[in-house]
Amino acid sequence: MFKIINFVLALAIALPVYAFAVDGTNLLKEVDRNLSPESYESYRKLINIEPNGKKKEFTLFTVKKGTDKVASVFLAPASEKGRSTLRLGDNMWLNIPNVGKPIRITSMQSVVGGVFNNADIMQLDYNAEYNVAKVEEKNSEYLLYLKAKTKSVAYDQLTIWVDKKKKLPTKIECLTETNMLIKTLYFKEVKDFGGGIVRPAVTETDSPLYKGYKSVMIMAKVKKRTFKDEVFTLTFMPNLESLR
Repeated sequence: MFKIINFVLALAIALPVYAFAVDGTNLLKEVDRNLSPESYESYRKLINIEPNGKKKEFTLFTVKKGTDKVASVFLAPASEKGRSTLRLGDNMWLNIPNVGKPIRITSMQSVVGGVFNNADIMQLDYNAEYNVAKVEEKNSEYLLYLKAKTKSVAYDQLTIWVDKKKKLPTKIECLTETNMLIKTLYFKEVKDFGGGIVRPAVTETDSPLYKGYKSVMIMAKVKKRTFKDEVFTLTFMPNLESLR
């Protein structure tokens, strides 16, 4: 009898813990930090692949600070070299050498063409743009259902498949408010970049809106680094390459 009572008491105590075992907001923050340090630099190659197999490649040097500051400069191809982008929260700019002031760009446009848009290329922390609406557990993964905090975000909803052990995304579906699929991101080839940074080195994307097209982002030399706020200003955009 005492064994049964003890079991019931233990179960009653354990149930609330189990029910609240997965805190979606904290999990999303952990995913963000695992994908990138709060302040870092990296090199990236973007590859756009057309249905006929034709490819176009871009190489960028990128720096990020906090949850809302991202800047990049194009290193290749030669036709793009020196172009730079800046994102401060919802605001984005493109600077073209010797062409006046930086120009405003939008999240749904793309400075490289292809399936990745500017929001993908200048990605902020997901927690900065989305609230967690629901969390589900499925075998070895968590499913995070996210809802945009504002209407200015590129995608109204995200569904993120998160590896339970690594706390890293394996797939993200980007959806409209009416649940129409815009694109899918696939995270592959988890790599140890050193300094405690272990994350997917490759992100691929395809879209039902661009049938037969695919874009790939390859990360390299990701490392923690601190920057002054002046790095993330319109006046510093022409000087981004000096940070390398």
